[in-house]
Amino acid sequence: MELITRAPKGTVDLVPGTSEKWQLVEEVFRSEAELNGFAEIRTPVFEHTELFLRGVGDTTDVVEKQMYTFEDKGGRSITLRPEGTAGAVRAMLENGLYNAGYPVKLYYNTSCYRYEKPQAGRLRELHQFGVEMFGAAEPVADVQVIALALSAFKRLGLEDVGLQLNSIGCPECRKEYHKALKEYFTAHKEELCDTCLSRLERNPMRILDCKSPECQAVAKGAPKITDYLCEDCRAHFQKVQDYLTAMGVEFEVDPGLVRGLDYYTRTVFEFPSKSLGFALGGGGRYDGLVEEIGGKPTPGLGFGLGLDRIMMALEAQQVEFPQLPKCEMYIATMGEEAQKKAFLLLDELHRCGIPADTDLCGRGLKAQMKYAGKIGAKFTMVLGDNELQEGKAEMKNMKTGEKRKIAISGEDFINDYVTVSTEAEDFSQDGIFF
Repeated sequence: MELITRAPKGTVDLVPGTSEKWQLVEEVFRSEAELNGFAEIRTPVFEHTELFLRGVGDTTDVVEKQMYTFEDKGGRSITLRPEGTAGAVRAMLENGLYNAGYPVKLYYNTSCYRYEKPQAGRLRELHQFGVEMFGAAEPVADVQVIALALSAFKRLGLEDVGLQLNSIGCPECRKEYHKALKEYFTAHKEELCDTCLSRLERNPMRILDCKSPECQAVAKGAPKITDYLCEDCRAHFQKVQDYLTAMGVEFEVDPGLVRGLDYYTRTVFEFPSKSLGFALGGGGRYDGLVEEIGGKPTPGLGFGLGLDRIMMALEAQQVEFPQLPKCEMYIATMGEEAQKKAFLLLDELHRCGIPADTDLCGRGLKAQMKYAGKIGAKFTMVLGDNELQEGKAEMKNMKTGEKRKIAISGEDFINDYVTVSTEAEDFSQDGIFF
């Protein structure tokens, strides 16, 4: 097969039949975010590379190994966004969104790009739903963000999604913790990969997030950040747990959870899927990120959820998707005058929000009816000279075979259509998604 007829490695096409399912899932997250007061933001697919170097952190796998970075024709270093948070912070500052008052609540449904080995749930073009909140330092803000994601998972019918929590403290906490980690990992230098050896001096916490089995084995015996939290961070983390418990939310405290990006502080969390064996996403606080990127000190927090992984989880749990109507009425035609009339009727149906179609390929009547069945039309109508002369045509229920004559002019057409369709089987779709 020619190279140009194949999608690049690590990317997928969302074709009809699949894209509708994605739309339903995206709508659940969008509506859940808006119920909690979040508004949509859309940022450019590429940013200045420096934004990610400063925001994401130069000791992360994302920056060290995975960014799609190139020089544009003006000699500027540009990077395709590897995650959504840094761009949202930049946009919040550039557009002065803070002027409307805190907290600033944003959500996005976006694509991100990371150069890594494609595998199940991990693509080079990944799809992410995320929320970001700026200006809220209280533990209740952490809980709202976590609860938002859990509520969406529940609406989708995902029954095996858990919640893992940790606190990685503040910069003051981590000074002593870094010393302890450095001492521990130095004693195991021979067992670390080359990447983690380079991190030992710069940021030993990143070793805890290494995917190498050897490094993971060493990390199991490393000191725990929860033993080094300052009084304020410990109190913040305890309140997060208390609020979640009061809401009846089950969770597991995992002292080894650090997340993969350098900007996190205090609360971090992930949503593991038991059926898939990996997390569907996660997030946490990043109270120093706004200042790092150039703004005034501003607390922040959020999450990023992998839609590719969520779709895999829905499939693994055999969640049933509601079927969206593709065609309520298909109008078959015989002759040019009938075709003109069909387009007038389609316009009437479309203005009422009713999906409808007619022949566009010059098919014969038999082929048109066969096509109507193939696309799942619920009702069909045949227009020819006789129907045009009489001003009426038969509306056929494709499931029962029942036929009813209806008017084919103006308001009478729509009124008759509504009467017949509502008397027929109820085709409404009430799914777990809504």
